[in-house]
Formats: sequence, C-alpha cells, structure tokens
Amino acid sequence: MGQVTEGVHNRIALLRAEQGVTRRELADALGVHYQTVGYLERGEYSPSLAIALRIAEFFQVPVEAVFSLAPFPRVTDLHRADPGEASSA
Repeated sequence: MGQVTEGVHNRIALLRAEQGVTRRELADALGVHYQTVGYLERGEYSPSLAIALRIAEFFQVPVEAVFSLAPFPRVTDLHRADPGEASSA
C-alpha cells in the first residue's frame, strides 16, 4: 500500500477578508507571530489543535468551517449553476 500524505486545508484568508482582519490582528489575538498566520494560510504549516480551536473561536465558526482534510470548493464553483438545474426550471 502506498504512503498517503494528508494536508490540512483551510479558509483562514477567506475568513480574514470577510471580516476585515489583518494577519497581524489575527496573530496578536492568537499569540503567534504574524508570519505564522501566512504559513498557515498557505498550508506550509499545520496548526496545533489549540491554535486551530482558537482560530475557529476568533472567527466564531465551527473548526470544520476553517479546516478540512479535503480541499474546500472554490467560491466561484459554489456559485455556478448546475447545468441540469437550468433545464429543469
């Protein structure tokens, strides 16, 4: 059986943009360096459970809304109509 490597996907940048929060503001709230937030956003660093929970708490969303083992759908994909939906209307 081949080795399976799982990455942690996140929506930190999206949540920050939605709420108008800078990397530095989030970092200060989490007690980490602002560059750590950038590493997290780019998937270069997987957060500890404690940091993941603090991020979710900061944005007031469930941790599953911020982090996932599977890639999140792109926002543009969420707004595209299913071709089958248009013909059934």
